[in-house]
Amino acid sequence: MSRGVAKVRLGDALGLHPVRERARQALVALRGQEDVPPSLFGLSSLSQLRPRMALPMWRGRPFVERQVILTNLFNHRQTPIHLGWSVKKTQVRDFRGRDLTYDSHNGTDLAIPVGTTVVAPAPAVVAHVTSEFNRGGLKIFLDHGGGLMTTCAHLARSLVEVGQQLRRGEPMAISGYSGLDALVTFPFGVPHTHFNTWLDAEPVDPFAHDGHVSLWRGGDLPRPVEDADDPPFAASEYDADAVAAAIVGCRTPAVRARLESLEPLAVRAAQTIVEMNYYPTRFECRPNPYGESHDRAPRLDLPFLARDFDGVVFADDLGTL
Repeated sequence: MSRGVAKVRLGDALGLHPVRERARQALVALRGQEDVPPSLFGLSSLSQLRPRMALPMWRGRPFVERQVILTNLFNHRQTPIHLGWSVKKTQVRDFRGRDLTYDSHNGTDLAIPVGTTVVAPAPAVVAHVTSEFNRGGLKIFLDHGGGLMTTCAHLARSLVEVGQQLRRGEPMAISGYSGLDALVTFPFGVPHTHFNTWLDAEPVDPFAHDGHVSLWRGGDLPRPVEDADDPPFAASEYDADAVAAAIVGCRTPAVRARLESLEPLAVRAAQTIVEMNYYPTRFECRPNPYGESHDRAPRLDLPFLARDFDGVVFADDLGTL
């Protein structure tokens, strides 16, 4: 094993505890509830099963030595979210014009062995930590300032607390594959960290595409953290009126009341952004909580260390799996 791989119990990797709460959350994904439509699956969803790749990675071993495998990219033909979170492949296009994604995928899946050390991809403050079996398992949300937030999901163990400031490359979690999708595909679903990038509270593709600037410091392809020489970190500034407008537009009374009660503004704003992106059907409108727009710029590294990985490879470039 590389130095960045830790031993993780299967129950922690899958995020199964507490069992009753996880069962309740699983039903939300399968049946839906008043403000959340059920998830959508079909025969095309079987493309997520890659036994040859998954089995060694569940054991903490690499499938491709010293490479992070990109198994799903941001879909540039998103299906209407009000129909439900879809793991089908009915209309898909990744940034390369290929189909390494699925209908509702709005992030980048970084496949690594279970037990890998996950680090801050840029200087940040920890905005939120939560575990929801129906929505990506254990997740850590980072505010990088300048309207940029990232999320790492499907984690096994958090190493940080809300409000903690992190340097680029500072450990924040141990990877697993927590959440319902892991349980239903185990052991043939590939362990990975689902990496979301949000700019001005909207999900964006970190890769350069359609004339847009890459958010990766490595240029066209991301690289693991090696150089941590960054300027002083400054957290994002939020517009109180815009945040209030977003919360007022929340259709779910209990969620609206919880968000309104949060203090200070930075906490209230960050958790509103989280809710708007993980439960978008709860919101009537999506005002920019920063009150101003921010340009794309190369700020991010992979959330892994150069001691463990050299770079990335696309799953569809590996041949038949």
